[in-house]
Amino acid sequence: MKNNNELSFWDKVKEGKKTKYYKRRKWLNRLFTLILLIILIVAGNFYWKEHDFNEFLGNALGNTVTNETEPTNTIETEAVVDGNLRVYYLDVGQADSILVIDKDKTMLIDAGTNEAGETVVNFLKDKGITKIDYLVGTHPHEDHIGGLDDVINNFEIGTIYMPKMQTTTKTFEDVLDSIANKNLQVTTPVVGDSFDLTNAHCTIMAVDTEDTEDNLNLSSIVIRMTYGGNSFLFMGDAEEANESARNWQPADVLKVGHHGSRTSSSQNFINQVMPSFAIIQVGKDNSYNLPNQETIDKLTAIGTKIYRTDEDGTILVVSDGTNIQVETNVE
Repeated sequence: MKNNNELSFWDKVKEGKKTKYYKRRKWLNRLFTLILLIILIVAGNFYWKEHDFNEFLGNALGNTVTNETEPTNTIETEAVVDGNLRVYYLDVGQADSILVIDKDKTMLIDAGTNEAGETVVNFLKDKGITKIDYLVGTHPHEDHIGGLDDVINNFEIGTIYMPKMQTTTKTFEDVLDSIANKNLQVTTPVVGDSFDLTNAHCTIMAVDTEDTEDNLNLSSIVIRMTYGGNSFLFMGDAEEANESARNWQPADVLKVGHHGSRTSSSQNFINQVMPSFAIIQVGKDNSYNLPNQETIDKLTAIGTKIYRTDEDGTILVVSDGTNIQVETNVE
């Protein structure tokens, strides 16, 4: 048997003789382990900041785990997050339909023709909308209220604004039937009435002037909407008689009356409103030859930037209360 001085290094280890070399090696191993552990913790923390743990776990378990905090049935996430007002001028052919999204509140002004009803409904659903807080049928012409019954049938509806003027057309009767079937009521506003969305303030500027039975355009509900320092004017099919019945404040964005017809947008009216942007909702190659060149010339002469749904598709106007941004061909 070897004496202690003759034992090899590994013999000493086997015998529990921990030399200084062995102690140093063990200390280095522990240090290496500690450093490796720190690296793993830091790397793991970085990874989970960049990845959804629920998504990772769900994939590992066959997608059985979902993120329960993910929002559902929200009204267009971008609008809710950035807080901006969004106004869509829908491309519905030779017709009108305008969607306003103000955070969690909505307003729909007209819904196009009977044929466009499905298009309007699908557009609203694509935006995650389940309720229309204010539904406005500006006047009882088919190119404005044709799709209202589809909207009423497919969404929760708050307040319905329509003029007192009625017709005996099937289109108008279909709208009334949809309203009755959901036990809703129609409110006929008067000039000066106002209502609020979330931050946008709306005022009724015109509705039902005298002797409108022979010209339903004159019964159009006209709405002025303000959002911070920005303003919008929705003219429906209002004509020169409506325009001359009152004085008008300037507006940043004008929805041109009656699809740009020469019966609307008188020079005096244009000079008062002085819009920076004008939106004309009109069908491509329409038989009415609208918009009228005189209307285009009046707006161009004062420096107004004109957008048309027949050329620009659905138009989106975004306001932060100070600045206005316009996007075209929006889906």
